Amino acid sequence: MTNEELPSFRFKENEELERMGYREERAYETYTDDDHRIWRELFDRQMKILKKRSVPEFFDNQEHLEIERSKMPNYNELSDLLKSTTGWETVPVPGLIPGEHFFKYLANKKFPVTNWIRSREQMDYIVEPDAFHDIFGHLPMLVDPVFADYVQQYGKEAQKAMKLTEKTGIDVSTALARVYWFTVEFGLISTKNGLRIYGAGIQSSKEESIYSLESDKPRRIEFDLERAMRTDYDFTNLQTNYFVIDSYEQLLEDTGPKSLEEAYKIIIENNYSYSNTEALDMDKIVPPNKIKHFY
Repeated sequence: MTNEELPSFRFKENEELERMGYREERAYETYTDDDHRIWRELFDRQMKILKKRSVPEFFDNQEHLEIERSKMPNYNELSDLLKSTTGWETVPVPGLIPGEHFFKYLANKKFPVTNWIRSREQMDYIVEPDAFHDIFGHLPMLVDPVFADYVQQYGKEAQKAMKLTEKTGIDVSTALARVYWFTVEFGLISTKNGLRIYGAGIQSSKEESIYSLESDKPRRIEFDLERAMRTDYDFTNLQTNYFVIDSYEQLLEDTGPKSLEEAYKIIIENNYSYSNTEALDMDKIVPPNKIKHFY
């Protein structure tokens, strides 16, 4: 995950890390007993909450990757399994990394995985992504070939957006960053059994897992590329808006190069910018799940 527009995030100022593309290995043996206990507690809690909230493939893909509950997984072993499935690999990083490196990794089917796990004081809320967020939330979805193609396509298009922003002086990169936020991180999908979670930011969050599907407070909007690109968000709170897709195939098609070109043109010509407090007439609202889940 990357978001250079957020002033609270600071990247490590380190020439060696920059030269290495922010890749930073960590020996598996350095994880402490408490690290493994925190992983286990987070894993058990989320699996219980997500049982009827997450997409079924999330659990199937977890089993495919052999993600353990008893201790932190070894990301090198996960990388080998992932590569044999959809061609993706993991890249250990110290945390959030600059966009140019992050997007290059995605475009080349490499997913950055944070090499540390949150402290016990951060069990319920953490601002930056950690190993639990990246491994538990993101990696199972990259086993799905269509979703994996979407993430790779996003990386390629984000590289183009950075060049377009530099060339025109108009920040289309921020608009595209919102699409990542509302899909890969906080995406919902409509299924025959109701709304389900596929975004990693929700999958790895106790409170958001329940709130995103069942609360009457947020707006759940049928996915529209232009709408998502001009919708701001607040990373410090529960989301005000979620975007709902019908399928990963739809998401891949709706965010392709031609669709992005048209969206950039509309946004640039009209100077669209909206905060996350505004509702628009164009919004097609999806109701929350009515069946309450207990855990």
